[in-house]
Amino acid sequence: MDDDLPPGLGLLWGRLDHPVPEPKAGLSLDRIAQAAVELADAGGLEAVSMARVAERLGFTTMSLYRHVKSKHELLLLMLDSVAAVPAELDEPCDDWRLGLQRWCRAQWEMLRAHTWIVHLPITGPPLTPSQLAWTDRALAALHGTGLSEGDKAGVVLLVANYMHTTARLSADLGPAASSESVAAYSTLLGSLVDGRRFPALRTAVDAGAFDYPPGTPAEERGFDYAFGLARILDGVECLIRPS
Repeated sequence: MDDDLPPGLGLLWGRLDHPVPEPKAGLSLDRIAQAAVELADAGGLEAVSMARVAERLGFTTMSLYRHVKSKHELLLLMLDSVAAVPAELDEPCDDWRLGLQRWCRAQWEMLRAHTWIVHLPITGPPLTPSQLAWTDRALAALHGTGLSEGDKAGVVLLVANYMHTTARLSADLGPAASSESVAAYSTLLGSLVDGRRFPALRTAVDAGAFDYPPGTPAEERGFDYAFGLARILDGVECLIRPS
């Protein structure tokens, strides 16, 4: 089967089908992935190269190529190593909406912990073992909704794309998405928006639409996905229970 897979995937599926014990010393796929992830977590994808990973592990670049054939294969290995599905997603949930919300929360936590994921080049649909496991759990959340399998797949694709796009925007905004920056933006809008020139915008500013509601905890002040997800799930609700 490995020979029929796109480049890089044979390594991941081969590990899944035929796991190899971790050696006590020397290079291994797990150590290579961990070193590459550490570089990416600290400096983004641009900090990751075969030479830098090899240097971090104390080996030559040629030694690394004996285990990983290319940078593309290394990126797939990195993604699969951090994208393990959390055990909570295997716990029963009879409410499809709560199940998808739980799935999205876990996705958000993973994408925020490893912001480089959203900048990986997309070369096709999800095919790594971990990616397919995430898809499987999202589809399972829709079990019992009465949706066709095609509609379930469409919902999962829509929600996954929304989470990925929102996480990428959050990562690209960086400090601009902090609670301090949002508060500063709201204050600046208040001074710039003229009620005669921008009457609708002035009404929104005065209503606090660009600030946090009173009493919002500090840990919840930041760029979030909750509002958009809720509207998507409202639409799914209509699909499940048409009027």
